[in-house]
Amino acid sequence: MNPQLWRLAILQGLFLTNNVAFIAINGLVGLWLAPQAWMATLPVMGYVVGGALCTAPVAWTQSRFGRRTGFQIGLAFAFGSALLCAWAAHSQNFWLLCTGTLIAGWYSANGQLYRFTAGELAAPAARDKAVSLVMAGGLIGAVLGPNLATATRELTVVPFVGVYLALAGVAAVAAALLWTLRFPPVPPPRTGASPGRPLAEIARQPAFIVAVGASALGYGVMNLLMAATPLAMQQCGLPFSDAAFVLEWHVIGMFAPGFFTGHLIRRFGTLPVMGAGVALNLACIGIALSGVQLHHFTAALFLLGVGWNFLFTAGTTLAMSTYETAERDRAQGAINFSVFAVMAVTSFGSGAIVSLARGWQWLNAVSVLPVLVIAGGVAWLAWRRAHEARMSPGL
Repeated sequence: MNPQLWRLAILQGLFLTNNVAFIAINGLVGLWLAPQAWMATLPVMGYVVGGALCTAPVAWTQSRFGRRTGFQIGLAFAFGSALLCAWAAHSQNFWLLCTGTLIAGWYSANGQLYRFTAGELAAPAARDKAVSLVMAGGLIGAVLGPNLATATRELTVVPFVGVYLALAGVAAVAAALLWTLRFPPVPPPRTGASPGRPLAEIARQPAFIVAVGASALGYGVMNLLMAATPLAMQQCGLPFSDAAFVLEWHVIGMFAPGFFTGHLIRRFGTLPVMGAGVALNLACIGIALSGVQLHHFTAALFLLGVGWNFLFTAGTTLAMSTYETAERDRAQGAINFSVFAVMAVTSFGSGAIVSLARGWQWLNAVSVLPVLVIAGGVAWLAWRRAHEARMSPGL
């Protein structure tokens, strides 16, 4: 490992600081400013939709200008969008807030590339460890994001303006740190290389279907419950500091297993780890339905984070076995689009459902369905593989 990877891990942590703080406050600010209560999580949805819309232009800037300039552009968007959100909160303009979070989606799309960049900064034999190290940097965001939101929530006369101003400062720190990194040049594309299979052919593979379904639906369930948690806890009379504490443990659950999830996959395989993720999601829902005290929210959201990690990591690993190098861009694009699409729907749906009477209970009850769909897909693929092994024992 080289020192650049540690700095990239810190950048990942600062990126997650932005994400966690946005989740912690955007729903609450949205509820405060929205014309209707069901519109409360539109600012959260704007961040997700912005990330989806910016995926292609971010890829172009990275290819055209290189890693450093591409990432600096992303941090410029982070800085500007945070200031725009601060002004929206100060002026109590709901639609300006939604615009600010939509623009912040550029930073979201940029930050998703940090883990891939890790492989370019390490020796080939250490790429797996490099990616894991940078992903583990998300633990910085797990601690810093909620605590930063709590500490700066009342910093200004208008609530929450201080949080957005603090996030602009975080972007500035990240931009300064980024200048200390040196990125290798992007290798030119090989001429005469096979373009690979069309996306439709790749997407028809059973393993690809299950991998994309588990990744997208697992992310969707996580986002559905996570985005609604601050609103639900406020409805239950719990203070914002408690919501920040719960989100902190949720994000720890999301990223701390990264130190051993890969080992579990190598030891037991992708499908058993995905099955464990399903079980953890069901346990989360069961705990959430059993009560609305602080310990219920904390335990449920922590298990939700670990379950997401198992489903997303194993699902990504499974998907990587279904396409060749020449097919990577189109396959990964389809996976990311599916994830962003489901996240956009769940970001909007969480605010609409939780604003109803007893919305938290309904939200968790609704979450059972996609979890069961994932379970069915994993069981189906396991059955297919066992059947194929019986039909061709010599292979």
